[in-house]
Amino acid sequence: MDGRSAHDGGSVAGSESSSRMRLQLPASCDPPQPGASVKQSVWIVFGGTGHMGRSLVKSALSHGDLVTTVGRAIETSPEAIAQLNSNVCLAQLCDVRDSASVARVIEHTLARFGRIDCIANCSGYGVIGACEDQDEHELRNQFETNFMGTLHIVQASLPYFRQQNGGRYLIFSSTSGALGVPGLGPYCASKYAVEGLIEAMLYEVDAFNIKATLVEPGLVRRDELDSKTNPLPTWGHFLIKPASDAYSHATSPALHAKRMVQWLGDRQPTSAVKCAELVWQLGHCSYPPLRLLLGSYAIESIRDRLRSVTEELEDWKHLNYPVPPDAPGGERGETGDGDGDGEDVDREAREERDERDDGEDNEKYEDDMMEGTTPDAMDTLGK
Repeated sequence: MDGRSAHDGGSVAGSESSSRMRLQLPASCDPPQPGASVKQSVWIVFGGTGHMGRSLVKSALSHGDLVTTVGRAIETSPEAIAQLNSNVCLAQLCDVRDSASVARVIEHTLARFGRIDCIANCSGYGVIGACEDQDEHELRNQFETNFMGTLHIVQASLPYFRQQNGGRYLIFSSTSGALGVPGLGPYCASKYAVEGLIEAMLYEVDAFNIKATLVEPGLVRRDELDSKTNPLPTWGHFLIKPASDAYSHATSPALHAKRMVQWLGDRQPTSAVKCAELVWQLGHCSYPPLRLLLGSYAIESIRDRLRSVTEELEDWKHLNYPVPPDAPGGERGETGDGDGDGEDVDREAREERDERDDGEDNEKYEDDMMEGTTPDAMDTLGK
């Protein structure tokens, strides 16, 4: 029995589930409407055993989609896999740091379901600690998981998406991919790299009808118990590393991320279930955005970051306008006294002067055309 035949009734269940949707993407995205019939899609969810990935898998299955859920061996219990319906959900073990492991997931999904429509990468790893305190292994592991893992997924699946002339990537980045968070320096660097990779890739694959969205959730909490395989305390997919003496005092900026985690406690500012519902809509909307920010923390923190950048641009923009050659001092922008300080030229005045010069050139060209002295006019007369 194939996945589609096993899910003939799934589309009905999906319609009933979609009719209960409360959260909705903006109309500009053309998301699936409540109660409307939605085409069944095949998903691969990397990091499908984490707090966000597991919620996304459940959301996609509840809407009648087919899903390959991917996790690492130490995170995936046999009991959890046994509960999955093999007709609609394929469980795979994979380490995204290994390109061959990622390629096998793509192959097995195609062999089981026959196609792939959406790929979500929810896998991630980070260490909470000062930049100086993190060793090379911890730095490389964060980049290998977050950046190289994303690159492996893209490189393994792009040939198939190009062949079928369509596909969708939903890459979980972070607010840490848009601003620096004290105590998460290497993690932020890896997420900045992911954002740059996906933005550049979008230009390259636009002609193949391939879309991508960077999902930037706010604080989505999941506490985990310590284990023998991981002696350090954890929070979500983060390890909390003890601070060295230089960064151990209570008010140290390097402990900001740790203090934030401790403050969260039992709070859950952003719901993983609600996030998963919106991400599912991303997989079925017509015009997905480049970025989807989820939660008030994400909105407020990135807005503050953009405001800060804008203020800096306004403060220093007067240094970035070149002095025209006909100004005193020439191209070097020196004053008549030769002190090299230069003067800022009013932008609007320059634009008006350029428009005036263009107008004079056009009038001269028209006069020359009437007299037959331009190259175009002379060619016409010769013919």
